[in-house]
Amino acid sequence: MRDRLHDDAMADLFLREPSVAAELLDEILEDGYQAELMTALRQLTKAFGGVTAVAERANLNKTQAYRTLSADGNPTVASLRCILKAMGLRIAIKPIQTHNHAV
Repeated sequence: MRDRLHDDAMADLFLREPSVAAELLDEILEDGYQAELMTALRQLTKAFGGVTAVAERANLNKTQAYRTLSADGNPTVASLRCILKAMGLRIAIKPIQTHNHAV
């Protein structure tokens, strides 16, 4: 049996279980690691038919989408919102959970 690439396996998982993709992206955004975010977005893009298909659904220029999703990509909030929406996801803001203890 041939080994599958990690990105292919993750793309399959994200397509079957969108909640896993949402949880992963939420954790990455909380931690603030841009390189991880871009890797996960590329894996998600693969699950949704590739950059061209996602760009079309997101109403983005294909070249812009390739640049945005590259390893060095730095998506604007607007382009990130469009890309995620094309995948059935969205950005959400939540309060930070703190554990206040009376001293």
